[in-house]
Amino acid sequence: MHAHRREEFSFLLAILSQDVLDFSQFHLPKADIENLFVDEDALRKQFGAGPKQPLAPDKFDMLIGQHNASLLVINGEHSGMSDIKLAHCLDPEPLTIRNDASYIPLNVLDNCELAVRRRIKGSETQLSYPQMDAAAFYDDINNADLHHPLYLASA
Repeated sequence: MHAHRREEFSFLLAILSQDVLDFSQFHLPKADIENLFVDEDALRKQFGAGPKQPLAPDKFDMLIGQHNASLLVINGEHSGMSDIKLAHCLDPEPLTIRNDASYIPLNVLDNCELAVRRRIKGSETQLSYPQMDAAAFYDDINNADLHHPLYLASA
């Protein structure tokens, strides 16, 4: 600009591309990926992760976590918690106590609407009195022999 080369500078700006990918410094070498599928065990070994935590035990076990309570009582809260964390890292416990996909906890059912609870239960509650026969009721209304006009008695 100071050397009165304004035209050359304008020309250089004009030949520059708007796309950054046109410049060679942005063309990085690409490595070929040999195996697209990597299984979970290989990733656990590569990153040093612990064993997989199961979602539910194979059989119903109500005593999951019972050992943790005894560790807290014996070792105290501070050291007991560190023992529980270490034991969980080495051998993780299942997240739930039952392996039943159709089981819905009662506190979840209590929060559902009545119609949803009935549908889940599979049967609608029967009323204490029998259901009315609508066709017979309509026939009774139309039967003039059963109904007499209402006579008002004068006082």
